[in-house]
Amino acid sequence: MILDGRSPDAAVAIAEAARVLRAGGLVAFPTETVYGLGADATSDMAVAGIFKAKGRPSDHPLIVHVAAGIKGTEALSRFAQPLPVFAQKLVQVFWPGPLTLVVTRQPGVGAAAAGGQDTIGLRCPSHPVAQALLEACAELGVPGIAGPSANRFGRVSPTTAQHVQGEFGDDLLVLDGGPCEVGIESTIVDCSRGAPVLLRPGAITRAQIEAACGEKLADREVLDTPDPRASGTLEAHYAPDAKVRLMDAKAIQTGLDVLGANAAHIAVWTRAATRSRSQRVLVRRMPDDAAASAQQLFAVLREFDAQGVKLIWIETPPDTPEWEGVRDRLQRASAA
Repeated sequence: MILDGRSPDAAVAIAEAARVLRAGGLVAFPTETVYGLGADATSDMAVAGIFKAKGRPSDHPLIVHVAAGIKGTEALSRFAQPLPVFAQKLVQVFWPGPLTLVVTRQPGVGAAAAGGQDTIGLRCPSHPVAQALLEACAELGVPGIAGPSANRFGRVSPTTAQHVQGEFGDDLLVLDGGPCEVGIESTIVDCSRGAPVLLRPGAITRAQIEAACGEKLADREVLDTPDPRASGTLEAHYAPDAKVRLMDAKAIQTGLDVLGANAAHIAVWTRAATRSRSQRVLVRRMPDDAAASAQQLFAVLREFDAQGVKLIWIETPPDTPEWEGVRDRLQRASAA
Protein backbone atom coordinates (compact mmCIF):
# COMPACT_ATOMS: atom_id res chain seq x y z
CA MET A 1 0.00 0.00 0.00
CA ILE A 2 1.43 3.36 -1.04
CA LEU A 3 0.76 6.40 1.14
CA ASP A 4 1.67 9.86 -0.10
CA GLY A 5 4.20 11.39 2.25
CA ARG A 6 3.96 14.80 0.57
CA SER A 7 0.18 15.37 0.44
CA PRO A 8 -1.89 17.55 2.81
CA ASP A 9 -2.58 14.31 4.71
CA ALA A 10 1.13 13.44 4.93
CA ALA A 11 1.16 13.78 8.72
CA VAL A 12 -1.48 11.05 8.96
CA ALA A 13 0.50 8.77 6.63
CA ILE A 14 3.73 9.35 8.53
CA ALA A 15 2.05 8.74 11.90
CA GLU A 16 0.65 5.46 10.58
CA ALA A 17 4.07 4.41 9.30
CA ALA A 18 5.66 5.25 12.66
CA ARG A 19 3.05 3.13 14.46
CA VAL A 20 3.78 0.18 12.18
CA LEU A 21 7.50 0.49 12.88
CA ARG A 22 6.91 0.83 16.62
CA ALA A 23 4.86 -2.38 16.51
CA GLY A 24 7.73 -4.28 14.89
CA GLY A 25 6.55 -4.10 11.28
CA LEU A 26 8.25 -3.06 8.05
CA VAL A 27 7.81 0.23 6.19
CA ALA A 28 9.49 1.39 2.98
CA PHE A 29 10.48 5.03 3.03
CA PRO A 30 12.22 7.50 0.71
CA THR A 31 15.65 8.97 1.22
CA GLU A 32 17.62 11.27 -1.06
CA THR A 33 19.66 8.24 -2.22
CA VAL A 34 17.26 5.29 -2.69
CA TYR A 35 14.15 3.94 -0.97
CA GLY A 36 14.84 1.98 2.21
CA LEU A 37 13.07 -1.01 3.76
CA GLY A 38 12.79 0.04 7.38
CA ALA A 39 12.39 -1.59 10.78
CA ASP A 40 13.01 -0.57 14.39
CA ALA A 41 16.80 -0.82 14.65
CA THR A 42 16.66 -1.60 18.38
CA SER A 43 14.45 -4.68 17.85
CA ASP A 44 16.36 -7.71 16.64
CA MET A 45 13.05 -9.42 15.85
CA ALA A 46 11.88 -6.51 13.68
CA VAL A 47 15.24 -6.35 11.91
CA ALA A 48 15.00 -10.09 11.21
CA GLY A 49 11.92 -9.24 9.16
CA ILE A 50 14.08 -7.14 6.82
CA PHE A 51 16.51 -10.00 6.21
CA LYS A 52 13.63 -12.39 5.55
CA ALA A 53 11.77 -10.03 3.19
CA LYS A 54 14.89 -9.22 1.16
CA GLY A 55 16.39 -12.71 1.21
CA ARG A 56 19.51 -11.07 2.63
CA PRO A 57 22.12 -12.97 4.71
CA SER A 58 21.75 -11.99 8.36
CA ASP A 59 25.50 -11.29 8.69
CA HIS A 60 25.35 -8.61 5.98
CA PRO A 61 24.90 -5.43 8.04
CA LEU A 62 22.26 -2.76 7.59
CA ILE A 63 22.51 1.01 7.84
CA VAL A 64 20.65 2.66 10.70
CA HIS A 65 18.99 5.99 9.90
CA VAL A 66 18.69 8.62 12.63
CA ALA A 67 16.94 11.98 12.87
CA ALA A 68 18.62 15.36 12.68
CA GLY A 69 19.04 17.74 15.61
CA ILE A 70 18.78 16.79 19.27
CA LYS A 71 17.03 13.49 18.58
CA GLY A 72 19.82 12.52 16.20
CA THR A 73 22.46 13.39 18.78
CA GLU A 74 20.64 11.21 21.31
CA ALA A 75 20.44 8.37 18.78
CA LEU A 76 24.17 8.62 18.10
CA SER A 77 24.96 8.14 21.76
CA ARG A 78 22.46 5.28 21.90
CA PHE A 79 23.97 3.32 19.02
CA ALA A 80 27.62 4.45 18.90
CA GLN A 81 30.52 4.84 21.25
CA PRO A 82 32.08 8.35 21.28
CA LEU A 83 33.13 9.35 17.79
CA PRO A 84 36.71 10.28 16.89
CA VAL A 85 37.23 13.94 16.06
CA PHE A 86 37.43 13.36 12.29
CA ALA A 87 34.07 11.54 12.39
CA GLN A 88 32.51 14.40 14.33
CA LYS A 89 33.67 16.77 11.59
CA LEU A 90 32.08 14.59 8.92
CA VAL A 91 28.79 14.64 10.83
CA GLN A 92 28.93 18.42 11.11
CA VAL A 93 29.55 18.90 7.39
CA PHE A 94 27.50 16.18 5.71
CA TRP A 95 24.57 15.33 7.99
CA PRO A 96 21.78 15.37 7.02
CA GLY A 97 22.97 13.97 3.71
CA PRO A 98 24.15 10.92 1.72
CA LEU A 99 26.99 9.88 4.03
CA THR A 100 27.11 6.75 6.21
CA LEU A 101 29.65 6.42 9.00
CA VAL A 102 30.71 2.99 10.26
CA VAL A 103 31.47 3.46 13.95
CA THR A 104 32.13 1.38 17.04
CA ARG A 105 28.79 0.10 18.35
CA GLN A 106 27.52 0.43 21.88
CA PRO A 107 27.29 -3.07 23.39
CA GLY A 108 23.79 -4.47 23.67
CA VAL A 109 22.10 -2.34 21.01
CA GLY A 110 21.54 -2.90 17.29
CA ALA A 111 23.31 -6.26 17.12
CA ALA A 112 21.05 -7.67 14.40
CA ALA A 113 21.23 -4.47 12.33
CA ALA A 114 25.03 -4.60 12.65
CA GLY A 115 25.15 -8.15 11.32
CA GLY A 116 26.64 -9.24 14.65
CA GLN A 117 29.68 -6.97 14.35
CA ASP A 118 31.08 -4.58 16.94
CA THR A 119 30.61 -1.76 14.42
CA ILE A 120 27.43 -0.23 13.05
CA GLY A 121 26.62 2.00 10.06
CA LEU A 122 24.75 5.22 10.85
CA ARG A 123 23.44 7.99 8.64
CA CYS A 124 21.11 10.96 8.81
CA PRO A 125 19.14 11.29 5.54
CA SER A 126 18.17 14.70 4.21
CA HIS A 127 14.89 13.72 2.55
CA PRO A 128 12.07 15.61 4.32
CA VAL A 129 9.74 12.58 4.39
CA ALA A 130 12.49 10.44 5.92
CA GLN A 131 13.19 13.10 8.52
CA ALA A 132 9.49 13.43 9.38
CA LEU A 133 9.27 9.66 9.82
CA LEU A 134 12.41 9.54 11.96
CA GLU A 135 11.06 12.35 14.15
CA ALA A 136 7.72 10.57 14.57
CA CYS A 137 9.47 7.30 15.42
CA ALA A 138 11.71 9.00 17.98
CA GLU A 139 8.59 10.37 19.69
CA LEU A 140 7.34 6.78 19.99
CA GLY A 141 10.61 5.53 21.46
CA VAL A 142 12.22 4.23 18.25
CA PRO A 143 15.59 6.02 18.04
CA GLY A 144 16.67 4.69 14.65
CA ILE A 145 15.36 2.89 11.58
CA ALA A 146 17.43 0.09 10.07
CA GLY A 147 16.96 0.55 6.35
CA PRO A 148 18.74 -1.23 3.50
CA SER A 149 17.51 -0.59 -0.03
CA ALA A 150 13.91 -1.75 -0.52
CA ASN A 151 14.55 -4.50 -3.06
CA ARG A 152 15.35 -8.18 -3.13
CA PHE A 153 18.94 -8.84 -2.08
CA GLY A 154 21.51 -8.16 -4.79
CA ARG A 155 19.02 -6.65 -7.20
CA VAL A 156 18.57 -3.14 -8.58
CA SER A 157 17.86 -0.54 -5.91
CA PRO A 158 14.51 1.34 -6.03
CA THR A 159 14.31 5.08 -6.60
CA THR A 160 10.50 5.44 -6.66
CA ALA A 161 7.66 4.12 -4.52
CA GLN A 162 6.40 2.21 -7.55
CA HIS A 163 9.73 0.37 -7.81
CA VAL A 164 9.28 -0.79 -4.21
CA GLN A 165 5.71 -1.89 -4.78
CA GLY A 166 6.87 -3.86 -7.81
CA GLU A 167 9.33 -5.73 -5.58
CA PHE A 168 7.13 -6.47 -2.58
CA GLY A 169 3.51 -6.05 -3.66
CA ASP A 170 0.62 -4.22 -2.00
CA ASP A 171 0.98 -5.64 1.51
CA LEU A 172 4.03 -3.52 2.36
CA LEU A 173 3.36 0.03 3.52
CA VAL A 174 5.34 2.42 1.30
CA LEU A 175 5.72 6.12 2.01
CA ASP A 176 5.89 7.92 -1.33
CA GLY A 177 8.34 10.81 -1.37
CA GLY A 178 8.76 11.07 -5.12
CA PRO A 179 11.81 10.07 -7.19
CA CYS A 180 15.07 10.02 -5.24
CA GLU A 181 17.27 13.02 -5.90
CA VAL A 182 20.70 11.36 -5.65
CA GLY A 183 19.78 7.95 -7.05
CA ILE A 184 22.67 5.82 -5.75
CA GLU A 185 23.35 4.71 -2.21
CA SER A 186 25.27 6.75 0.33
CA THR A 187 29.02 7.09 0.52
CA ILE A 188 30.29 4.87 3.37
CA VAL A 189 33.29 5.89 5.48
CA ASP A 190 34.68 3.56 8.13
CA CYS A 191 35.53 5.55 11.28
CA SER A 192 36.18 2.59 13.58
CA ARG A 193 39.93 2.10 13.07
CA GLY A 194 41.41 5.45 14.03
CA ALA A 195 41.46 6.90 10.49
CA PRO A 196 38.84 7.49 7.79
CA VAL A 197 38.57 4.67 5.25
CA LEU A 198 36.32 4.79 2.20
CA LEU A 199 34.33 1.58 1.98
CA ARG A 200 31.79 2.57 -0.69
CA PRO A 201 31.90 5.59 -3.01
CA GLY A 202 28.82 7.70 -3.60
CA ALA A 203 27.78 11.25 -4.32
CA ILE A 204 30.25 12.63 -1.76
CA THR A 205 33.74 12.40 -3.23
CA ARG A 206 37.07 11.46 -1.68
CA ALA A 207 38.27 15.06 -1.91
CA GLN A 208 35.17 16.34 -0.11
CA ILE A 209 35.63 13.80 2.68
CA GLU A 210 39.29 14.69 3.17
CA ALA A 211 38.55 18.42 3.14
CA ALA A 212 35.79 18.03 5.72
CA CYS A 213 37.59 15.82 8.23
CA GLY A 214 41.05 17.37 7.76
CA GLU A 215 42.71 14.00 7.11
CA LYS A 216 43.68 11.91 4.15
CA LEU A 217 41.67 8.77 3.61
CA ALA A 218 43.68 5.81 4.86
CA ASP A 219 44.81 3.10 2.47
CA ARG A 220 42.68 0.13 3.44
CA GLU A 221 45.32 -2.27 2.10
CA VAL A 222 47.93 -1.26 4.67
CA LEU A 223 45.77 -1.25 7.81
CA ASP A 224 46.43 -3.99 10.34
CA THR A 225 42.74 -4.91 10.69
CA PRO A 226 40.33 -6.02 7.96
CA ASP A 227 37.44 -3.88 6.75
CA PRO A 228 34.22 -4.23 8.70
CA ARG A 229 31.44 -5.69 6.60
CA ALA A 230 29.29 -2.93 5.12
CA SER A 231 26.19 -2.59 2.95
CA GLY A 232 26.59 -2.74 -0.81
CA THR A 233 30.23 -3.80 -0.86
CA LEU A 234 29.85 -7.32 -2.28
CA GLU A 235 31.58 -7.83 -5.62
CA ALA A 236 28.29 -8.64 -7.38
CA HIS A 237 25.37 -6.38 -6.49
CA TYR A 238 22.76 -3.96 -7.94
CA ALA A 239 22.06 -6.44 -10.74
CA PRO A 240 19.14 -6.38 -13.19
CA ASP A 241 17.80 -9.58 -14.74
CA ALA A 242 19.61 -8.79 -18.00
CA LYS A 243 23.36 -9.25 -18.23
CA VAL A 244 25.24 -5.95 -17.92
CA ARG A 245 28.42 -5.38 -19.89
CA LEU A 246 30.59 -2.27 -19.60
CA MET A 247 32.22 -1.24 -22.88
CA ASP A 248 33.78 1.80 -24.48
CA ALA A 249 31.70 3.71 -27.01
CA LYS A 250 33.65 2.36 -29.97
CA ALA A 251 33.12 -1.26 -28.91
CA ILE A 252 29.39 -0.66 -28.47
CA GLN A 253 29.05 0.81 -31.93
CA THR A 254 31.17 -1.95 -33.46
CA GLY A 255 28.99 -4.59 -31.84
CA LEU A 256 25.81 -2.99 -33.15
CA ASP A 257 27.32 -2.67 -36.62
CA VAL A 258 28.33 -6.35 -36.69
CA LEU A 259 24.87 -7.51 -35.59
CA GLY A 260 23.18 -5.08 -37.96
CA ALA A 261 19.45 -5.54 -38.52
CA ASN A 262 19.56 -8.87 -36.67
CA ALA A 263 20.34 -7.26 -33.31
CA ALA A 264 17.65 -8.03 -30.74
CA HIS A 265 17.02 -8.07 -27.00
CA ILE A 266 19.80 -5.52 -26.45
CA ALA A 267 19.62 -2.20 -24.62
CA VAL A 268 22.28 0.50 -24.82
CA TRP A 269 23.01 3.33 -22.37
CA THR A 270 25.76 5.55 -23.70
CA ARG A 271 26.97 9.14 -23.71
CA ALA A 272 28.21 8.91 -27.28
CA ALA A 273 25.84 9.12 -30.24
CA THR A 274 24.97 5.51 -31.07
CA ARG A 275 23.09 4.05 -34.03
CA SER A 276 21.62 0.65 -34.81
CA ARG A 277 19.99 -0.71 -37.96
CA SER A 278 17.67 -2.83 -35.80
CA GLN A 279 14.39 -1.56 -34.44
CA ARG A 280 14.71 -4.13 -31.63
CA VAL A 281 17.60 -2.35 -29.91
CA LEU A 282 16.72 0.09 -27.12
CA VAL A 283 19.03 3.09 -27.02
CA ARG A 284 19.01 5.57 -24.14
CA ARG A 285 21.25 8.60 -23.75
CA MET A 286 23.42 8.69 -20.63
CA PRO A 287 23.85 12.25 -19.34
CA ASP A 288 27.29 13.81 -19.59
CA ASP A 289 26.91 14.91 -15.97
CA ALA A 290 27.81 12.35 -13.29
CA ALA A 291 25.13 13.47 -10.83
CA ALA A 292 22.39 13.24 -13.45
CA SER A 293 23.61 9.79 -14.51
CA ALA A 294 23.56 8.62 -10.89
CA GLN A 295 20.00 9.88 -10.46
CA GLN A 296 18.85 7.93 -13.53
CA LEU A 297 21.00 4.79 -13.21
CA PHE A 298 18.73 2.37 -11.35
CA ALA A 299 15.56 3.61 -13.06
CA VAL A 300 17.19 2.99 -16.45
CA LEU A 301 18.22 -0.56 -15.48
CA ARG A 302 14.69 -1.27 -14.27
CA GLU A 303 13.22 0.13 -17.49
CA PHE A 304 15.45 -2.15 -19.57
CA ASP A 305 14.39 -5.18 -17.51
CA ALA A 306 10.73 -4.22 -17.96
CA GLN A 307 11.29 -4.21 -21.74
CA GLY A 308 12.55 -7.81 -21.56
CA VAL A 309 16.06 -7.26 -22.92
CA LYS A 310 18.70 -9.94 -22.38
CA LEU A 311 21.83 -7.78 -22.70
CA ILE A 312 22.56 -4.26 -21.47
CA TRP A 313 25.58 -2.55 -22.99
CA ILE A 314 26.71 0.49 -21.03
CA GLU A 315 29.44 2.92 -21.92
CA THR A 316 32.05 2.80 -19.16
CA PRO A 317 31.93 6.04 -17.16
CA PRO A 318 34.98 8.32 -17.11
CA ASP A 319 37.72 7.46 -14.62
CA THR A 320 37.31 10.73 -12.70
CA PRO A 321 36.40 11.37 -9.05
CA GLU A 322 32.86 12.60 -9.65
CA TRP A 323 31.99 9.41 -11.57
CA GLU A 324 33.39 6.98 -8.96
CA GLY A 325 30.02 6.16 -7.39
CA VAL A 326 28.39 5.42 -10.76
CA ARG A 327 31.36 3.32 -11.87
CA ASP A 328 31.22 1.35 -8.61
CA ARG A 329 27.52 0.46 -9.04
CA LEU A 330 27.92 -0.49 -12.69
CA GLN A 331 31.00 -2.63 -12.04
CA ARG A 332 29.14 -4.55 -9.35
CA ALA A 333 26.07 -4.90 -11.57
CA SER A 334 28.21 -6.30 -14.39
CA ALA A 335 29.88 -8.79 -12.03
CA ALA A 336 26.57 -10.53 -11.22
